[in-house]
Amino acid sequence: MKAIAVHPGTPNSMHLREVEPPRVSDVEDGRGVLVQVLRVGVDGTDKEINAAEYGAAPPGHDYLITGHESLGRVVEVGPAVPSVIRPGGLVVATVRRPGMSVYDRIGLQDMTTDDVYYERGINLRHGYLAEYYVEDARYLVPLPDSLEEVGVLLEPMTVGEKGLNQAYEIQRRLRVWEPRRALVLGAGTIGLLTALAMRLRGLEVTCASLRRPPYRNSDLIERIGGAYVSTQDLSLADAARDHGPFDVILDATGYSPLVFEAAQALGKNGVLILASVTGGDRRVEVPSDMINQGFVLGNKVMVGTVNASRDDFVRGVNDMIAAEALYPGWLGSLLTHPVRGLENYERMLDLLTNGEDAIKVYVEVAGS
Repeated sequence: MKAIAVHPGTPNSMHLREVEPPRVSDVEDGRGVLVQVLRVGVDGTDKEINAAEYGAAPPGHDYLITGHESLGRVVEVGPAVPSVIRPGGLVVATVRRPGMSVYDRIGLQDMTTDDVYYERGINLRHGYLAEYYVEDARYLVPLPDSLEEVGVLLEPMTVGEKGLNQAYEIQRRLRVWEPRRALVLGAGTIGLLTALAMRLRGLEVTCASLRRPPYRNSDLIERIGGAYVSTQDLSLADAARDHGPFDVILDATGYSPLVFEAAQALGKNGVLILASVTGGDRRVEVPSDMINQGFVLGNKVMVGTVNASRDDFVRGVNDMIAAEALYPGWLGSLLTHPVRGLENYERMLDLLTNGEDAIKVYVEVAGS
């Protein structure tokens, strides 16, 4: 079968190759599920893996099949697969697989303390940019047919889902926490989906990003009842004055200096969620005493979040169902740049690099 792969460690090595098709029996104990891939979303992670910034091939292979945002249809199931996963049904696969830490052993591999981690399409496990994959039923999340057109957005949806869930879990320390106002930093795919999740929880949402409105992303924020501000025109302190105080802030910009501004815009008893992976070496001067004192006297929290658990995926499914009912067509508006067929991987890379107006680039795999 066809698959898109890279040779980890070799820059710009992405290529189309033929690989052995998977079988249900590849998974032990009868839990295997054979899935036909329908769509795969791609993002900066795939671009960075192709640039050899990180990523490793599975043991015994010199290549890594990329792609971690999947949507597929079940073809065949093993005898021990629960009936909720059935041939013909839609599924999305989670990304991280267990390692050796205590958190991995209890199903919270997204909280692993291991230095080596296993992520499909990213590190030591093949991904989903292929015609088929096989997976243990434990790592598959069923979707209703009503989400077929937008289900490929579930994996990026889980970034905000996990971050928000962690915020609510942490705030159990307060006995009562009733957040009203939220700030999302960044209006890309993750920022937009996080804003949606916040609105579905009844929060007043402000989204701050660099580009001046109006444009497609700012319109999407306003369509769900949020406010959009450009950081070219308004500092985060001013945004907090006009739209805050903010009880919860999530950063999805990838621009680490903004974190320190966000820390000062956070209200008392607030939670600042950091969801951006920043591998650079930026340095900034910050008013450290002021930030420290604000966090101490205001009982504030800063928390990092990466990857997601199966429970976060399930919450994402429920929120997507609600979004389709409350804001019809909104999720579909994020799917801006389709690529038809695995063989057009060069077009996919070009859109990731040069598609300035792209929200979500995705590959239509089935039928390719």
